[in-house]
Amino acid sequence: MGYADEEFDLFVRARTHALLRSAYLLTGDQQLAEDLVQSALTRTHQSWKRLHDTGNAESYARRTMYHLQVSWWRRPRVAESMPGQMPDRATGDDHARAVSLRLALRAALLRLTPRQRAVLVLRFFEDRTEPEIADVLGVSVGTVKSQTSKALARLRAIAPELADIEPAATAAGAEPGNLDSRKGALS
Repeated sequence: MGYADEEFDLFVRARTHALLRSAYLLTGDQQLAEDLVQSALTRTHQSWKRLHDTGNAESYARRTMYHLQVSWWRRPRVAESMPGQMPDRATGDDHARAVSLRLALRAALLRLTPRQRAVLVLRFFEDRTEPEIADVLGVSVGTVKSQTSKALARLRAIAPELADIEPAATAAGAEPGNLDSRKGALS
């Protein structure tokens, strides 16, 4: 194995988990997220020498991932259905409540359109600005603003239990980069 291959291997080992988290939030499905990351890393490997020299490997991988996701949206697909109801909220601030809220957030995100979900993930999980999101998704800043507004309004309508969350309480038990610490954006 050459030096460039070893460097790419180190990059994959160090950044795959973070890429998988973002991909999971974009796709809402673990297997699709793994496919998305694998495709993005394949393209990153093909351009590794150029990317490694400039130090832009992760941004290239993320941008490729977002572009692949957009192209997947455009493919015809079978309609999805939500099988069942979410359990009632727990009353205490315990692990079960955190899991219940995560499941409710996941179910609510899955009910959004792929573009709305991508805008929310980029804005509140990735902490990107509106111009950055517009650039990544290839849309105007106005589209990003309108999609964010519509997505948040839809989340409030389909998952009102998420509006009652206190950001400080959830952030205390949330790990960095976890969507739980961003739920205050829904209220």
